[in-house]
Amino acid sequence: MKLATATTHLIFGSTFLFLNSANTASGGDAPPRKVDFSRDVRPLLSRHCFQCHGPDEQARQADLRLDERSDATGELPGGSRAIVPGDPAASSLIERITTPDASRVMPPPEIGKPLAPADIEILRQWIQQEAEYARHWSYIPPRRSPVPVKSTSERPDNPSQNEIDAFVFSRLHQEGLAPAGPTEPELLLRRVSLDLTGLPPSLEEANQFQADDRPDAYERAVDRILASPLYGERWGAMWLDLARYGDSQGYIHDPPRSIWRWRDWLIEALNANLPYDRFTIEMLAGDLLPDATDSQRIATGFHRNTTNNTEGGSNAEEYRHASVVDRVNTTMQVWMGTTFGCAQCHTHKYDPFSHKEYYEVFAVFNSTEDSNSEPPLLEIAHVGREKERERNRQIVAEARKRHEEQTVLTDSKEPDWEQSVDRATLPADLMEVITRSTEQRSEEQQRKLRDHHRTTVPEWMASQAALAAAQGELDKVETTTPVFKEGAERPTYVAIRGEFQNRGEQVRPGVPAVLHPLPPEAKLDRLRFAEWLMDSANPLTGRVTVNRLWQELFGIGLVESSEEFGNQGEPPSHPELLDWLATEMIRTGWDTKNMLRRIVSSAAYRQSSYVSDELALRDPNNRLISRGPRVRLPAETVRDQALFVAGLLSPKLYGPPVHPPQPVNGLAAAFGQSTDWETSRGEDRHRRALYTRWRRNLPYPSMITFDAPERSVCSLRRTRTNTPLQALVTLNDQVYVEAAQALARRIMTEGGDTTASRAAYGLRLVLTRSPAEQETNRLVQLHQTVHATLETDLAKATPLATKPLGPLPLASDTVEAATWTVVGNVLLNLDEFLSKP
Repeated sequence: MKLATATTHLIFGSTFLFLNSANTASGGDAPPRKVDFSRDVRPLLSRHCFQCHGPDEQARQADLRLDERSDATGELPGGSRAIVPGDPAASSLIERITTPDASRVMPPPEIGKPLAPADIEILRQWIQQEAEYARHWSYIPPRRSPVPVKSTSERPDNPSQNEIDAFVFSRLHQEGLAPAGPTEPELLLRRVSLDLTGLPPSLEEANQFQADDRPDAYERAVDRILASPLYGERWGAMWLDLARYGDSQGYIHDPPRSIWRWRDWLIEALNANLPYDRFTIEMLAGDLLPDATDSQRIATGFHRNTTNNTEGGSNAEEYRHASVVDRVNTTMQVWMGTTFGCAQCHTHKYDPFSHKEYYEVFAVFNSTEDSNSEPPLLEIAHVGREKERERNRQIVAEARKRHEEQTVLTDSKEPDWEQSVDRATLPADLMEVITRSTEQRSEEQQRKLRDHHRTTVPEWMASQAALAAAQGELDKVETTTPVFKEGAERPTYVAIRGEFQNRGEQVRPGVPAVLHPLPPEAKLDRLRFAEWLMDSANPLTGRVTVNRLWQELFGIGLVESSEEFGNQGEPPSHPELLDWLATEMIRTGWDTKNMLRRIVSSAAYRQSSYVSDELALRDPNNRLISRGPRVRLPAETVRDQALFVAGLLSPKLYGPPVHPPQPVNGLAAAFGQSTDWETSRGEDRHRRALYTRWRRNLPYPSMITFDAPERSVCSLRRTRTNTPLQALVTLNDQVYVEAAQALARRIMTEGGDTTASRAAYGLRLVLTRSPAEQETNRLVQLHQTVHATLETDLAKATPLATKPLGPLPLASDTVEAATWTVVGNVLLNLDEFLSKP
């Protein structure tokens, strides 16, 4: 609550300046400042009035609508007018919000949203100034403002790098602030590596960067990082939240689902820097493209991540309807940043989306063949195994043909076998069957006898084994994945109150009237809809897209409420910058890597994250971008970098989900499904976090503890928490204990022969930067204290050094390894290690 208040105070600081100037003006010193509807008035009306006097006609009271000027200034049934432009005294709105009568005051006391005196004064001044309205900023196409001139507040040691800095530094100058100085080069490399790949730089990369004295050394490092395959894994993890990805089907039963091949497509597409408009079109409608490729069909798995209810007695149509609802809501959240889903049951209470328009968009997604089921499925090769798959498919086809021929030959000899077989050798249930004539046997009896006969023929058994072996080899390089396939057009009806069986009027596919129109005569299917989303005239998609990238890099978006760009959301902290970035994203062909490169190359991004006490009070959430980003790392990165610095993390890309170590509790979920799993062996034990099997009802515990969503629905941003459970995970979870043990062995092997050199090496390994002497000394003292304790208790030292990682290398000092394990555990729990620098 304190954070929200601070943010609101910062963004609406101009409102308070307005009030002060208005009060001064009342004394005759200066004319009152012009009230801005979008900045000053709409947030008040949305927060306090629209619930009962907004777009939702069913919730509207007194036939009064305040979101439209014509309605707000029109005559009410009693003859009064809520707003009389230029005359606050004659406006019933002012009378009702100022009356002392509790039975008449607005908003009603029971709603709990009273207007403050400052809010009332804003409304009074606005009406006095003719009560001008304006469209909400997010429904107006982005306008490319001129880049501000170079600010006089710019620091000589941190000069502007690009247009982003011109906007940021100009705002800081207006606020009487100067940007922070540049962060240290090693910390900057760590920051940009974590942001773009989800992993810190290796020591080799850090040393190379430190030794590179070329003027564009940083830009070269950024290009290298963007070209790394690690990039696709890091940004793929973000998209798994947006796609509500899971390796299970959801609901109480939550059976397994094999859709990981879509996850691999996602990583490939991100690494290839598929233009964002094409990326969108393929995910929403790749199957409808002319001559759609397998890759484009796999892409449609984005919306096959919806949950299925496989429980007995469930209504397939009810859950098919729920899947389409989820697809509509997810699409409008991910690409439009709207709470469009609020119109599922009634017209939106705050934004201009009607109940009918919701189901017009619903109609766009209502005709796919899937119906609360996994099919349709596409058989496809694992990434990079296409040639091997084709070869194995040919081998399987040949083996199947030989086996079929052998089966025909074997079955032709069955009558002779029946006459000659020693019946005493037959299974008991077949001894009686074989005595009957063929006509007296049932189909089931005849099948059992035939199957048994086949097992007695060595040639048939050999051909069956050959076919099974060939199929096994094919299965290693081939999988199936759910995809979209358009079926016959289904009629769509408005679902009254959102109930799928309570049908209202029939509707055709359409888009909200408040947004840009469709091309004339356009047949609206998923493909046309995806193209409409990415149209340059769309006021939202460009803004939402760049805001999400900014959010990932700075920890908070230019629009903080990234899931809500409408009336109930926060206004942008830097509206001109947001629009410039949106238009630039479109102008450059929706090139995501180019946009990321531009942002991380800015001086704003390169700033030191140090914050003084004064600045912490002035700009607690860094909404003015007065310093570099410093936030706790996401769940996947917390885990992955621990394995990385320990030397355990597997570089393997793609493939089926894996089972890393997790706590064993011996419990079972609904229908007897165990909450435990068998830990993967080999390098699959230490794969990156996004490859972990994601069971929606039983998500991986440590990642949930670090705020990963369970992914039954789309998640546009993660709320960062700070809880004791998180410390318990990084101190005691098997993954982190194992990482501490491996880190200890790495320090002992690579860190030199003295305790001081090893301590310095360990700090450099986990923090990238060179440690201060004081920091090294603290670790040396810790080592001495722990070593003194453990050398008298070998029984305690041995498991501390070896469980769960395994036996120490030959000739290793057990006490020394156990001591460095404790030190390694401390290093992995440093705040600087767990945060973006």
